[in-house]
Amino acid sequence: MMNTFELKKRYETVQENILKACQRANRDRGSVCLIAVSKTKPVEMMQTFYELGQRDFGENHVQEILAKSAVFPEATYHMIGHLQTNKVRQVVGKVALIHSVDSVHLAQAISKESVKKGIVSRILLEINAGNEESKYGFAFEEAMDAAREIALLPNLKTEGLMCVAPNVADPEENRTVFRKMRQLSVDIGQQNWDNISMNVLSMGMTNDYEVAIEEGATHVRIGTALFGHRDYGGIQK
Repeated sequence: MMNTFELKKRYETVQENILKACQRANRDRGSVCLIAVSKTKPVEMMQTFYELGQRDFGENHVQEILAKSAVFPEATYHMIGHLQTNKVRQVVGKVALIHSVDSVHLAQAISKESVKKGIVSRILLEINAGNEESKYGFAFEEAMDAAREIALLPNLKTEGLMCVAPNVADPEENRTVFRKMRQLSVDIGQQNWDNISMNVLSMGMTNDYEVAIEEGATHVRIGTALFGHRDYGGIQK
């Protein structure tokens, strides 16, 4: 595990890059939320970042959220991985935002559980921006109809869109994807549906977060640049 000095340098570098991207886009630094993707990484590393001022952490697996939040409840947790409907009961009420709502069926399950618990769940609609078979999410052309249907569900607040952009060698290759995401959020927002606001664009990861910010990302999900590479052995999905 990296020492505190190394983690601090990584954190400062990412923060500096976010600031510079905001400046290039004439945006306020406060308009971008950094989500530190802590999946597979120990709580001790998360606590180091917390002490540096980081508050938002992203996890891919429900079991990891439950385990970490039990010992590190101060953090704000985001569900950013694929969520199975049979895990909805466990995660509703445990996270600040579910980024990865990739079907109307999943939204219905989250709504039903939220009604049971008497809470309103904040969600994002996941868009399969690269139309990749290996990834989840709505196709661009499906998103408007899905949003219209999800807007009718009780105890849900759809706050925006999320995507995992294609893994490319040159981050500039994803600029068009991010622009399409931004335009889709504008188009859905203009419908003025109840329970739908398009204030959040969760897009951009270690490889391309600066381009994503330049194109309007409000939340960037950074893992490797902060925590280093990951060992996926033994992680429950």
